[in-house]
Amino acid sequence: MSEKLVRKAIITDAGFASRYLPITKTIPKAMLPMGNRPIMQLVIEECVQAGIEEIIIVATPEGKPIYEDYFNNNVNRIRKQLAAQGKEDRYQPVQRVLDYPKITVITQDLSLPYGNGSPFASAKAFVENEQAFLAIYSDDVVFGNPGAAQTLVDTYQRYNDADAIIMVEELPIEEITKYAVVSLKDGVYKDGQENILLNIIEKPSVEETQTNLASYGRYLLTPAIFEYLTVNDIGKDGELWTVDAISRLNQSGKKVLVVKNNSKWMTTGDPENYFKAHLRFVMENEKYGDKVQKWVEEISSSIVK
Repeated sequence: MSEKLVRKAIITDAGFASRYLPITKTIPKAMLPMGNRPIMQLVIEECVQAGIEEIIIVATPEGKPIYEDYFNNNVNRIRKQLAAQGKEDRYQPVQRVLDYPKITVITQDLSLPYGNGSPFASAKAFVENEQAFLAIYSDDVVFGNPGAAQTLVDTYQRYNDADAIIMVEELPIEEITKYAVVSLKDGVYKDGQENILLNIIEKPSVEETQTNLASYGRYLLTPAIFEYLTVNDIGKDGELWTVDAISRLNQSGKKVLVVKNNSKWMTTGDPENYFKAHLRFVMENEKYGDKVQKWVEEISSSIVK
């Protein structure tokens, strides 16, 4: 059996989620539902599929107790009531959550600047002695099998001299400027080969966009990244960006690889895209999913315009 090279994952949900207010003043964004599960659970299940043994969630101070309760509280009172009613099967989804690998919840280091790289920097102590680890944004969800986490781990198993691996998906040019755009040393992505990063730019202009490869919130990183995730490394809008750190890592001569997602990535970063992702999840996974199309037609016909 080959050695397990990637044992830990950091998942972030430490932002304000201002586009979701007022609900996110009380509920962390990644605790919004997908069916009867929160977004965060789907992301954790992706990590479990990849064989991850420990997960560090970086949350807001308000979100920390909510995550700790969700992933650790066995709601024994409810379990006993269900047993008394002969409905023990309804407790199984709770037990599934309790059986996940070790989950540690921390808050972001307030001494760090605002930015999507700061949650990863806040978890440095948990992974700095690891060979590599997964770094994941919880507002990105992946549908299909294998998940993005599994693809990253499998790629690192083949190319474990890499200092980072970033996941990409092809997007229409008109959408890609919302994300980080990736270009490759050989120009064209080649399946089954080493695809070496040439450049990565966060939210480029149309003029700066040279490919349709968008990077999103799935990375495999090594502790070398922490040299570039510090208070001295702020970038666009005065923020600490993960993409900037990866770019500087790449420019320092380290080996950064690019791998395409074999599944389907959808973002939940804003209410409209969250609704689309939630709709897909329901249609693919819930018992009533095949009724959704009929419901949409019924509701559409009843709306007075």
